[in-house]
Amino acid sequence: MKPPFWIAPLTGLLLVWSAGCKPSPGDSVAPPVTEGSITNYPARGIVQAVHPDRRLVVIKHEEVVGYMPAMTMPFEVRDTNELRGLAPGATVEFRLRVAEKEGWIDQVRSAAAESTQARRATNAGSAIHLLPDVPVLKVGDLLPDYGFTNQFGRAFRLSEFRGDAYAFTFIFTRCPFPNFCPRMTDNLAQAQRLLKATPDAPTHWRLLSLTIDPEFDTPEVLGAYGRRFKGDPDRWWLASGDYDSIERLAGHFGQYFARGATVAGQNHNLRTVVINAGGRVHEVFPGNEWTVDELVKSLIAAAGER
Repeated sequence: MKPPFWIAPLTGLLLVWSAGCKPSPGDSVAPPVTEGSITNYPARGIVQAVHPDRRLVVIKHEEVVGYMPAMTMPFEVRDTNELRGLAPGATVEFRLRVAEKEGWIDQVRSAAAESTQARRATNAGSAIHLLPDVPVLKVGDLLPDYGFTNQFGRAFRLSEFRGDAYAFTFIFTRCPFPNFCPRMTDNLAQAQRLLKATPDAPTHWRLLSLTIDPEFDTPEVLGAYGRRFKGDPDRWWLASGDYDSIERLAGHFGQYFARGATVAGQNHNLRTVVINAGGRVHEVFPGNEWTVDELVKSLIAAAGER
């Protein structure tokens, strides 16, 4: 399974900056249209990269009115013909299709060059910086001990999980697109249900969601988010902390994000990490293509390692 390009190793990271662009008073914006369980949004932006082999195109898009602010992000297509003729720098219009747990684009077509307003719009807080002194951890390496605060406001350290296998991932609760943080959280929710329903599964396992937006994601916000996904507080903690600790833990696995960014300025990749009962790295899942069954299998195996 090849990881999506935006979660490549640090040497190959595509660092993108968001543009905050709202329509000018004279612009005409079509309203979203709902078809059954899918809502369609008209959208517009500038192509940054095209990856037909992964059915992906990176677009710096303007505000999707009624859904999400301007940002730069990869979009999936169902038909690679949608990408034919696209090249970086092209201005395109497209339809964003959003279902409950996934999103994709279609009807991609060339458009007039972006407006002066769009070219000038920036978000200075979105710049991503990497910590040079954080070593990349490999399978078998001992995870350093970092401290965080869970959804109940209780401070804890990762060393408290020693003896349990656990999986952690990085999210932020305001992340709007279903393929990103909502999918990571839903996958953990499904893994929780599957592990609890499997008679011969080990009992010493945990789940941990770490926010990359600690200024907004307070314990109260994280608690409400966890309840939305029916998180068992005895098994699944959602945690915040200071940026230095979050960045250092993330940096061990090639996870990047924009520190102190707005929603529009937040650009991040995806990592889910399984730690064994001895506190060592068991497996790293990049991107969003891994399955719940794969995660559960990894956790069960990690629970047997000391």
